[in-house]
Amino acid sequence: MTVHSTVNASKKQAASVVGKSGGRQTPPERKINKLPDLVFGVLAQGAAILTLLLLLGIMLSLLISAWPAIKEFGVGFIFNPEWDPVMEDFGGLAMIYGTLATSVIALLIAVPVSFGIALFLTELAPPWLKRPLGTAIELLAAVPSIVYGMWGLMVFGPILVKYFQQPLQAIFGNVPILGALVSGVPMGIGVLPAGIILAIMIIPYIASVMRDVFDVTPALLKESAYGLGSTTWEVMWKVVLPYTKAGVVGGIMLGLGRALGETMAVTFVIGNVAQLSTSLFSPATSITATLANEFAEAGEGLHQSSLFYLGMLLFFITFIVLSLSKLMLLRLQKNEGKKS
Repeated sequence: MTVHSTVNASKKQAASVVGKSGGRQTPPERKINKLPDLVFGVLAQGAAILTLLLLLGIMLSLLISAWPAIKEFGVGFIFNPEWDPVMEDFGGLAMIYGTLATSVIALLIAVPVSFGIALFLTELAPPWLKRPLGTAIELLAAVPSIVYGMWGLMVFGPILVKYFQQPLQAIFGNVPILGALVSGVPMGIGVLPAGIILAIMIIPYIASVMRDVFDVTPALLKESAYGLGSTTWEVMWKVVLPYTKAGVVGGIMLGLGRALGETMAVTFVIGNVAQLSTSLFSPATSITATLANEFAEAGEGLHQSSLFYLGMLLFFITFIVLSLSKLMLLRLQKNEGKKS
């Protein structure tokens, strides 16, 4: 009896220990309140639907306001370079050209510079310099656009004329193609000055995104490449960029969207003349600059409707650019799948 009682006591003690340790004992069921999840799901879905409704509302309001000009000029509005409010002859080609030209120039300058900044901050800069330099670059995004415009017109424009346009005109003035690109009265305004100002404005956005996505690259991948004898450029080009291509393209598209929609800085330095010119220093205009200059004074009728038509075209251009960037990302991912 003593032996049996001792064994039973040992079993009970072991069972209690196992129960306390959670090995076999079934935990008590916890009552789950599904109301917070339900409320959160409804709010999230409502926010998504609200965004789509706002987008559709903007598109519909632009279409309704621009309908008189669409009915009057049709698709020919896009290819007509004339903009004459007196004769009510309106075309958007000059504005579309100015918008696209300044944005392309801004990207051609900003993307390499932003890549160099991100490369330096992530791979080459000493630790004591990374944070203050990164903060200083990000602070450029906080400068108001009108300040950039005033600086571009009063300070940068004269410097560009004295040290860039006039020397180029002296060198290439008689060259058939290059001479036409740098021709014009030296005033410090035009497509190129506007593009350079836009580049300065979008560099903080692209550089910040590139730096952040470069930082998320696993250190093991980079260290392995360095261990195999790769240079810093080879590591960035063959390891970091393929790993972060989606984020890099997203940052570039963010900068492009910022350039397409910029108003005040471009208005100061582009010249605000609705004309087509091969010269990068001739006055021009953009869609946003035209809207800012003329919308307040435009009377009801074709003039105001044509401005809404321009706004709808800018909306459409932005949509096309974002769609092309998405298709490019999908193609890159598809090619990566084939390689693997």
